[in-house]
Amino acid sequence: MNVISKRTIVEFYTKNPQSKTALEVWHSDARKSEWQIPNDIKKIYPSASFLADNRVVFNIKGNDYRLIVHIDYKRKIVRVKFIGTHAQYDKINAEEI
Repeated sequence: MNVISKRTIVEFYTKNPQSKTALEVWHSDARKSEWQIPNDIKKIYPSASFLADNRVVFNIKGNDYRLIVHIDYKRKIVRVKFIGTHAQYDKINAEEI
């Protein structure tokens, strides 16, 4: 999968260094993957949540952080929509961000 944008991930973990390892592992996993359907994601990330419009919410670092992405399965593109703490996530609408 092609992850857009790593820059967003790096900017987040630069400000939140305790998230770096977990986000780097997620990024590496996503780049190596060829997700075609949500069940492909569930095999690696059983706690992932699926929303409308092919959005996926990942729990990062034991649920300390939330990562929302939009996946275009056909084009093999993963777009980072949001990264934040659990508290920040609770203040947004994950289906609109």
